Amino acid sequence: MTDLTGTYLTLDDGRPAVRFSRTYDHPVDRVWQFVTDPWELAHWFPSRMEIELHAGGTVEFSGDPALEDSTGTVLAVDVPRHLSFTWGGAELRFDLDPLDDARTRFTLTNVLEATDEAARNGAGWEVCLAALDARTRGEELDGPHAGATAPWKEFYDGYVEAGVPSGAPVPG
Repeated sequence: MTDLTGTYLTLDDGRPAVRFSRTYDHPVDRVWQFVTDPWELAHWFPSRMEIELHAGGTVEFSGDPALEDSTGTVLAVDVPRHLSFTWGGAELRFDLDPLDDARTRFTLTNVLEATDEAARNGAGWEVCLAALDARTRGEELDGPHAGATAPWKEFYDGYVEAGVPSGAPVPG
């Protein structure tokens, strides 16, 4: 079975979420670039993304063949430690905690619109974050841009087998 790195949880306000955490051998400012720079995001994020980095700013999502272009809203920014924004009915939160001068803990929390999205989104983030992991090592991996060859289904089946809520439609 494929190793799963995400955790399904219910936030204090009752909303469902999936959370992922990684430690990267880069200072926090470099990891912030992976999360906010459109060129860096293009290597691992599922859509092209342009961000106005201030609360209330616009986030433009485009180029995902399975989804229509859309916009979100920046909810909070604390450079270089936190970014959160809306994406459709969901919310994405990126938290970066410097562990020392050369290492950063990266946490992605995807606050879900509906509980049954957990396995689907968890599987999708596994593929995306594998590409980010490779990028932080100076390697390239197609990740979410691999199309039908991405190992999404293996991760999805693993989440379902682990009892994570499922059933949401799969885009595309």
